[in-house]
Amino acid sequence: MTKYVFLTGGVVSSVGKGVAAAAIGKLFKERGFSVSIQKLDPYLNVDPGTMSPYQHGEVYVLDDGAETDLDLGHYERFIDTSLSQVCNVTSGQIYSHVIAQERHGDFLGGTIQVIPHITNEIKRRIRLVARSTGAEIVLVEIGGTVGDIESLPFLEALRQMRSDIGRENTLFIHVTWLPYIGATQEIKTKPTQHSVRELRSIGVSADVIIARSDHAIGEELRQKIALFCDVEKKAVIPLPTASLLYEVPLLLEREGLGDLLLQRMGLRARMKPDWSAWEKMIATDRESQAKVKIALVGKYVELLDAYMSVREAVRHAALDLKVDVEMVWIHSADLEKGKAWDELEASQGIIVPGGFGGRGIEGKIAAARFARENKVPYLGLCLGMQVMVIEFGRHVLGSEDVNSTEFNRNTPHPVIDLLPEQRGVDDKGGTMRLGLYPCKLVPGTRAAASYAVDMVEERHRHRFEFNNTYREILNEHGLLFSGLSPDESLVEIAEFKDHPFMLGSQFHPEFLSRPNRPHPLFKGFIKAVMAHAGLEIETPVEEAEEGF
Repeated sequence: MTKYVFLTGGVVSSVGKGVAAAAIGKLFKERGFSVSIQKLDPYLNVDPGTMSPYQHGEVYVLDDGAETDLDLGHYERFIDTSLSQVCNVTSGQIYSHVIAQERHGDFLGGTIQVIPHITNEIKRRIRLVARSTGAEIVLVEIGGTVGDIESLPFLEALRQMRSDIGRENTLFIHVTWLPYIGATQEIKTKPTQHSVRELRSIGVSADVIIARSDHAIGEELRQKIALFCDVEKKAVIPLPTASLLYEVPLLLEREGLGDLLLQRMGLRARMKPDWSAWEKMIATDRESQAKVKIALVGKYVELLDAYMSVREAVRHAALDLKVDVEMVWIHSADLEKGKAWDELEASQGIIVPGGFGGRGIEGKIAAARFARENKVPYLGLCLGMQVMVIEFGRHVLGSEDVNSTEFNRNTPHPVIDLLPEQRGVDDKGGTMRLGLYPCKLVPGTRAAASYAVDMVEERHRHRFEFNNTYREILNEHGLLFSGLSPDESLVEIAEFKDHPFMLGSQFHPEFLSRPNRPHPLFKGFIKAVMAHAGLEIETPVEEAEEGF
């Protein structure tokens, strides 16, 4: 029987449930269990693919092309397992499916209600994770907080699952926030007590409480939470804010959560947890190291979560190469207004990430021009590759009219154009080129040297593509097409021949970077940044040569 761990949130959103779920998955995996994680999002959108990054942060894409919540990025990075579309479920998906069944006549004229029809579909989606992945332990995180109206059907479904499959096969963890009152210098537990009471009022009792705080939580507070929330003291797990996300599993391990969960679920560890690699990673982060400055030129920099995976991929490479990276967040529209150029010029590397729409595009193009002309290491991700091509096209063709048809439908030089299969597509959700596609690397290029293999698979999310009409002329002037689709019809990676490191990928390499296995393109970029800054690169003796 698959075991299920359900995570709910209290007091405020963005308290860290996603990271907690990912870290708990790591605890189970270190003990020899196969793990999968699912996110239940109560919003009515079918998926976050059409949502503004300002609303929901980045859209994280899986191997199968599912556009999902950014928490799935945390899950994959911690448990190092590729997830699938069954791992992100929204109210929009649930209601759409049930209504479609009703329209089809599947309910034989019956009245369709939240209970049992919606809750049954939620339970079916939860069980589908175990059936499709074979995971022995499935963690399920519910978005939002207890008390949200839209979350009630999900909480009711989880309550029913405990009755359906038995208490011995389910466990509830409540992640809550302990606010600090500066005037009295106190950490308050009352909001946690209220959220637990609210949870209990709908029939769910927490087995474990993870208490989040920016301050240390003493034994007296643990005892108080245990007393008023009806859990054992050892089941109150303090989780202070960590400077590095990847420290969270170690903090939970030190509090005994891993062993406690096995005990509560009647399981025995199959292997002794080995945290040596993660402890080494944390120690590296705390060492005094040489610093480099990297500018990320984006359109959504007001919300850093919009570039969560890019930020983490940079961190992974920096930890591996033992260098401290200071990220400078520059709004591309500011560059268009003549602002932020001092920050860009003071940086030793430039990243231009993905995005959609014409706002701020000329600022991104200007950043690419600065990198090319000044030999500053540059990494372009999806749109970042496209603006690099647009900028070079303007240089080679001597025309400012060179553009993408995404930004100027009537451009006389569409070096970036709509994919043929995208012509005539009106629906925006789930209709792009999405998911894992193969890429053949061209020998002798920086891309091939970074990967050290001949063929890779990478995750995509885009509608527009390099226009092959311009492949020959741009190649003649020094733009190499170092990664191609297997039939060579699509450009996947472009790089400059006479540049220390100026490379763009049509795909999103950040989605496959892991804390203990940085992505080769990010690692190659950080190496180039270090060289540009005049720093020595420490190459571990045990570094693998077989590639990514």
